[in-house]
Amino acid sequence: MNVKEYRREGIFFVITGPSGAGKTTIMETVLGSDNRLSYSVSHTTREKRKGESEGEDYHFIEVDEFKKMKQEGEFVEWAEIYGDYYGTSKAEIDRIEGNGRDPFLDIDVQGAAQIRNNPEVKAVFLFVAPPSIEELRRRIENRGTENEETLNKRIRVARKELNRIREFDYLIVNEELDSAVADLRAIIRAERLKV
Repeated sequence: MNVKEYRREGIFFVITGPSGAGKTTIMETVLGSDNRLSYSVSHTTREKRKGESEGEDYHFIEVDEFKKMKQEGEFVEWAEIYGDYYGTSKAEIDRIEGNGRDPFLDIDVQGAAQIRNNPEVKAVFLFVAPPSIEELRRRIENRGTENEETLNKRIRVARKELNRIREFDYLIVNEELDSAVADLRAIIRAERLKV
């Protein structure tokens, strides 16, 4: 008898939380040290930011192409955020699982809800929260990428997102980065040890 046949494979991890909560930093730290995880690169219609790369950070596409993909059912989830479209293609998830890895997806709360409501998809849902709204505002301000109007809009959206924490399997409060990273690693390990 080979007990390894009971090992879970292709665990689909979905991480979300308010913009500025630190989910991407936490995720990237863990991805860099876990060769069974693979980042699922989303499609977006937003402009590429300084330092971002096509196919690494996002697949940057035009609105018409995005709408065509959406209409043809090519997305596991999609959302319109701040006037831009974001989506996770089924092909991307299939590619990762086909390589024997666990897909790891960084999306917004809307997208996580779509995946949760899709009976064909089984995933582990993680929510990363800041210790407070005030700390979240400070972090976004320190990035220097938002004007005051956009900053206030992000804070309003964050308040709504924080009210949905109960919909998730796990909560990581990102008060201190090393601790939040350790929490994420512990969650991944626990999920992999399930029979």
